[in-house]
Amino acid sequence: MILYPAIDLKDGQAVRLVHGEMDQATVFNDDPAAQAMAFVEAGCEWLHLVDLNGAFAGEPMNAAPVEAILKACKVPAQLGGGIRDMATIERWLDKGLQRVILGTVAVENPDLVRQAAKAFPGQVAVGIDARAGKVATKGWAEETDVEVTDLARSFEDAGVAAIIYTDINRDGAMQGPNVEATAALARAVSIPVIASGGVSSLADLIALRDCGAGLDGAISGRALYDGALDLGAALKALK
Repeated sequence: MILYPAIDLKDGQAVRLVHGEMDQATVFNDDPAAQAMAFVEAGCEWLHLVDLNGAFAGEPMNAAPVEAILKACKVPAQLGGGIRDMATIERWLDKGLQRVILGTVAVENPDLVRQAAKAFPGQVAVGIDARAGKVATKGWAEETDVEVTDLARSFEDAGVAAIIYTDINRDGAMQGPNVEATAALARAVSIPVIASGGVSSLADLIALRDCGAGLDGAISGRALYDGALDLGAALKALK
């Protein structure tokens, strides 16, 4: 199982939100590229980047720090937030991003996901963010009636590289991940599932690893910044 350190970008800084609330942002680093390098030097194999402003605006808003990270770091990175058309997908992949994460557009324009996954095999992931089993979009600001499993299953034959499942109520709250819901989703689809939201300790990571659903990875942010999770120790445990 791969551990993805998260760098959430707001106004050019590396921040963490609680429950996705933009007005509850804690700045952890003014230099996102330096933060990324610190994760790489600790041994991470991937980076998980989120353009928070972009998720609300519907277009990339933190391109400069993302490009600085891609330039500085030699490990693959995935990015979500504000990626809603083919031109933006192509532009990011051309700049060296390994994988784009399509969230809002997966609900509003599923054909784009299929088109992109076909054009860029292995480089398109679907981000499914949920409150109480229902998908939320536009930076988690809008609720839908779409069930998580229904949305995930609709992409079974699309060739997407992964599903990144976030339980919004756990995100940034340091209360542990929703292992049950994540495992249930992973069992319901053949697409690799990456857990996100609430990973706050080594015990949380091990619970996800050992849940029996064969999770592909887990994303952690706040716990790494707060020191509740030691990246080196976590990577060693997951090996």
